[in-house]
Amino acid sequence: MKLPNSLLRSLLLSFPAVLSAASIELSLNQPSGLYDKGEEVALTIKGEGLSSAPLQLTIQKNNQEILSQKLAFSADSATHTLSYSFNDPGSLIFEVSHGDASDSIGILIAADTLQPGSPRPADFDAYWSKQKAKAQKLRLKVTQSPIELDASESGYEAFNVEVNSPGPRPLRAILAKPAAAAPGSLPIVIQYRAAGVKGEWCRAKTHEALALAKRGNGALALDTNAHGMLNHEDEAYYEELENGPLKNYWEQGNTDRDFFYFRFMYLRMLRSIEYMTRLPEWDGKRILVIGESQGGGQALAAVGLDPRVSAAVVTVPAMCDWGGPLAGRKGGWPQPIDWNRDKPAVIETAPYFDAAHLLKGSQATLVAEIGHIDQTCPSTSIYAALNQADGKVIAYPVTYRTHGWPAGDDRAHWDATTHAAKNAFIDDYLK
Repeated sequence: MKLPNSLLRSLLLSFPAVLSAASIELSLNQPSGLYDKGEEVALTIKGEGLSSAPLQLTIQKNNQEILSQKLAFSADSATHTLSYSFNDPGSLIFEVSHGDASDSIGILIAADTLQPGSPRPADFDAYWSKQKAKAQKLRLKVTQSPIELDASESGYEAFNVEVNSPGPRPLRAILAKPAAAAPGSLPIVIQYRAAGVKGEWCRAKTHEALALAKRGNGALALDTNAHGMLNHEDEAYYEELENGPLKNYWEQGNTDRDFFYFRFMYLRMLRSIEYMTRLPEWDGKRILVIGESQGGGQALAAVGLDPRVSAAVVTVPAMCDWGGPLAGRKGGWPQPIDWNRDKPAVIETAPYFDAAHLLKGSQATLVAEIGHIDQTCPSTSIYAALNQADGKVIAYPVTYRTHGWPAGDDRAHWDATTHAAKNAFIDDYLK
């Protein structure tokens, strides 16, 4: 049967309105999502346009599903509150869905009591003292070439930088700074890059280095490439690395602490600090390191391995609490022990490069954003690492954040709160 055009148009117009009206929104009685043992957790579910449900509720504890059940929902538009209490330290993620409509929110119980899942090796400090001594014996060789800037960047200068480092690749980065800064006048800010190889987020960028150099009252800014990659190459170069020598790089050498990929990554990171502290403009006091995901993990490692680093701003940092699965929790990216529980050599190697052990006793100021529904860098892994530091810790828990940046209404809230707070800290620290 052929429908009249007028009726067909009416149906086509009505379907999007019906579909777009359905929504679920979750909220908590503690907006931070942080609870003490036994404290009441009130989860409020607000539904719009859901007709006669039922809703699907899924709960994950420490990133592993423990409950899946149907919930009766009595009206198209209604609000219901569920109450819980939990006594075991760890994370819980609540997801409520109905058709295409869903929402998730996460909480932490007794976050300040979480400890690394693996023991700190007895020779941990001796091992890293030896590694740093080896790196320091390697005479610093720097290649630096100027980058031509637009007239709009008058007053600043930028350089392609290469610094030799132990391992298969040197440090490669972009340096930016005020052109006429006096000796001893500027703080240092170093950005480390997130995971991957060919992604744009893995590469140093002149405009980002310049933006950092303009923060506060001006800074010595270094934007590093992941993996010691070259700056400004054709796409084919990065494709070749991703499919060749850097394929699954996070697994390379994971059975031997002297050949594990992250050893060379951390040594490059240490070279970046050594290079920057030799610039005459450094004020001799402030070194701020920043990064997201893998970059955040490197920044935490920098804090742990070089006491000159005075502050770090990290966003959903990786490389935290790799021993988590030994305590019934998911470890931080890239989860070397989660994927290799049957390989004792991996379990023995991983702790030497775990930020949860590197941060022990750190005096630096740490500013950390933590996604409470992050499946890549679980919230428990980050808290277990931060709890080892002795310096000031400023945590920004985000109950609705996955590993990626928030979207939609969540993005607007995040921009105005967590993102703004981190930027304010950076600007104030670099003044």
